[in-house]
Amino acid sequence: MAKKNSNIAPQGSLFKNLLTIVLLFIFLTGIFSLLGSSETAPKEVTLNELSSAISSDQVEKLEVKNLEDVQEVDILLKNGEKQIVYKDFDSSLEATLREDYGVDQAKISALNISRLQKSAWEIWGAALLPTLITLIFLGFLLWIMFGRAQQANSQAMSFGKSTARFFKPGDPKKKVTFADVAGAREAKEELREVVEFLKNPEKFQKLGARIPRGVLLLGAPGTGKTLLAKAVAGEADAPFFNISGSEFVEMFVGVGASRVRDLFKNAKKSAPSILFIDEIDAVGRHRGAGLGGGHDEREQTLNQILVEMDGFDTKDNVIVLAATNRPDVLDPALLRPGRFDRRVMIDMPDIRDRKEILEVHAKNKPLAKDVDLQKVAQRTPGFSGAELFNLLNEAAILTAKHDKKTIGNDEILESIEKVMMGPERKGKVYIEKEKKITAYHEAGHAIVGHILPNTDPIHKISIISRGHAAGYTLNLPQEDKNFHTRSEFLDELAMLLGGYAAEKIIFDDLTTGASNDLKRASDLARKLVTKFGMSEKMGPVVFGEHSDTVFLGKEIHEQRNYSEKIASEIDTEIEKFIADAYKKATEVIQENKEKLEKVTKRLMEVEVIEKEEFEALMQS
Repeated sequence: MAKKNSNIAPQGSLFKNLLTIVLLFIFLTGIFSLLGSSETAPKEVTLNELSSAISSDQVEKLEVKNLEDVQEVDILLKNGEKQIVYKDFDSSLEATLREDYGVDQAKISALNISRLQKSAWEIWGAALLPTLITLIFLGFLLWIMFGRAQQANSQAMSFGKSTARFFKPGDPKKKVTFADVAGAREAKEELREVVEFLKNPEKFQKLGARIPRGVLLLGAPGTGKTLLAKAVAGEADAPFFNISGSEFVEMFVGVGASRVRDLFKNAKKSAPSILFIDEIDAVGRHRGAGLGGGHDEREQTLNQILVEMDGFDTKDNVIVLAATNRPDVLDPALLRPGRFDRRVMIDMPDIRDRKEILEVHAKNKPLAKDVDLQKVAQRTPGFSGAELFNLLNEAAILTAKHDKKTIGNDEILESIEKVMMGPERKGKVYIEKEKKITAYHEAGHAIVGHILPNTDPIHKISIISRGHAAGYTLNLPQEDKNFHTRSEFLDELAMLLGGYAAEKIIFDDLTTGASNDLKRASDLARKLVTKFGMSEKMGPVVFGEHSDTVFLGKEIHEQRNYSEKIASEIDTEIEKFIADAYKKATEVIQENKEKLEKVTKRLMEVEVIEKEEFEALMQS
């Protein structure tokens, strides 16, 4: 079936091309016929009529042409009319007119008579030209048909070949080095050893050390895994083969395995080289998950990768780099020693890394003199390298939109919020009542967050819709945090419920605007009880286990390792956390109701309050 289907497409395409050419040929033939017939055909007359016209001085010119068996005489009358007459070769035109039709010799002598004699080439050309054109046209069609067939056969033969992109060493335009990769200091140190292995393998082989066969790059999306792999190849000045895991997988079983064999064969020929498989989880997922059993194409491809990595000779100076952001779904056979010997973790950039990344991406962008990238790095905790690039790119687009020459702080701050929450939706109009509810809601978040001691500082409050939110309160940490305390989580819970509490206190009613806050608060409260062990009643216990069986990249179910009684107690503790947080938020708002009114009134006037203005309002 595979062969049959693979040939249908080329034949259908060939038929379409052939039909197009035939229709084009007919169209052009019709056009030429119309052009050729646009001139009025001359009227055919007899020799008797010609002699009468000559005798009456109506003839301007005669042109005699010798055809194969007759003579053709083209007649041009003085009134511009054209006629034609045919005669035999038995005598000349003048003799025929004089002797047979009695035309006066003086009249004949006065005529402008010219004779055209076709050469043999012209005669044969006129006879063979239509046939020759037809043969050329048919030959052109046959050439196209054979070319298509050869292309189809070539594609069929190369179906199992590797589709990896190959980058030659030494190309300055495409060369990437560690200097081009900002941040990721620990990861670069680990990968420098890989560069040493490629540059000077004898140094390690003399000591009995085996060159690592595989290096697995782990990290969240956008942290620079692919860029680091290219930098390793650039530093080592080695050939670089780049392919995505999904490019191995086809609907026909065995194609992926064939491409794996071809890829490793090419990499060994170019050794020392680097073979980079991006998103390896596309083919390296845990086997035996019920996705087609042992005959599944993805599993056959994974088996071939495992075999090829085992088949590396100790002298094969080829290192396989792979990247994934889902190491939990990878098959254990991939991760054992001898295959991916090393795992390099690429963390999200800290504040120093973020500043370096911003400096790299700002090299070709004209920044205003007052732009401080250190402050931008402080305001972007949790941003990946890709998000930082997107931030400056959005700022440049916004600057061009405003017809400015340099990128300023306003454009950068606007871009930060756009990357975090989406673009502003200034066109979305709210009625006055909804705008007022939103203002009180966001003011409630801000005041609770400002008063409680363990929350991050408030940087901005806005009631301009952005993304799916009708408004937002932006609070950012002053420094990067690796750990969070119980008191921080409790104050964060209270801040999340600050908008809900404000609506209840001011309007004695509730709206759907707090739905996302309630979801986040409920999720955080459940984590406090079941994951972080921060419930005094439940104690330092983690509740719930995830199954090791992976289906489509996610666990099939969460396994409960506790009884129904414990489940009820967990629910009670979650309710207690939420109730305590709501009580704390309500108390803060009741005690600062006057400030709530000030902030809300200002929001209704200007719609956006920045950090400095908000702190001034809270101190007044």
